[in-house]
Amino acid sequence: MRHLLLILLACIVTTNAKALSVNDSTKVARDTIAFSLHEKKAALKTPADTLMRKTIFKPNPSRAVWLGAIVPGLGQIYNKKYWKLPLIYGGFAGLIYAISWNGRMYNDYKNAYLDITDNNPNTTSYLHFLTPDQQKSYDTAWLTSALKTRVSSFRRYRDLSVICAIGLYAISMIDAYVDAQLSDFDVSPDLSMKIAPTLMNNAYQSGLNASLGMKLKFNF
Repeated sequence: MRHLLLILLACIVTTNAKALSVNDSTKVARDTIAFSLHEKKAALKTPADTLMRKTIFKPNPSRAVWLGAIVPGLGQIYNKKYWKLPLIYGGFAGLIYAISWNGRMYNDYKNAYLDITDNNPNTTSYLHFLTPDQQKSYDTAWLTSALKTRVSSFRRYRDLSVICAIGLYAISMIDAYVDAQLSDFDVSPDLSMKIAPTLMNNAYQSGLNASLGMKLKFNF
C-alpha cells in the first residue's frame, strides 16, 4: 500500500512538473513573439523617423549671407526660397540694361558736347542728333546747352542705376540672412478676439469708483 502511494505521488509530481514546463515554454514563446513584433514595429518606424529628421532643414544664416555675397540669389537657393529668384535676377537684368543704356547715351552725348566745344570743324559727331533740316541751320549756343543738359542727365541716370544695383545686391544678402534666421519661426495664424465685461475705474465721478464696461482681448 505504501509503495502504491509513493508511485501515485511520483506521478502527480511528474505531471505537475510537465504542466509547469509546458506553461513556461508557452509563456517564453509568447514573450518571444511579442518581442519580435515589437522589434519589427521599431524597425518599421526607424526609417520614417530618420526620414522625418532628414527632411527638417535648418539653414545657417552666416552661410546664407556668404553664399549671397558670392553670387546674388545663391543664398535664396540655399534657403530653398526659389520663388524669389525671378525677382532678384529680373531686377539685376533690368538694372544692368539701364546701366548699359544710360552709359552708352552718356558717352555719345559727352563726345558730341566735346566736339561742339572744341572749335574743330572736323569733329562733327553732334550733327548725328539733328535732323537733315536742322543740320542746315541750327543755333550753336542752344545745341551746346542742350547737349550739356543731356550729358548731366544720363550721367545721373547711370549713377542711379549703379546705386540701385548695389542696393539690390545688399537686399538679396539681407533677405537670405533673415530667411535663414526665421526659418523655424512659427507663422501659423493664431489670432483670436474675445469680448468680455469688465469693471473700469472712474476717477472723475464722485462716489463711484468703478463702472461697468466691455473689453476686447486679443490672443497672438
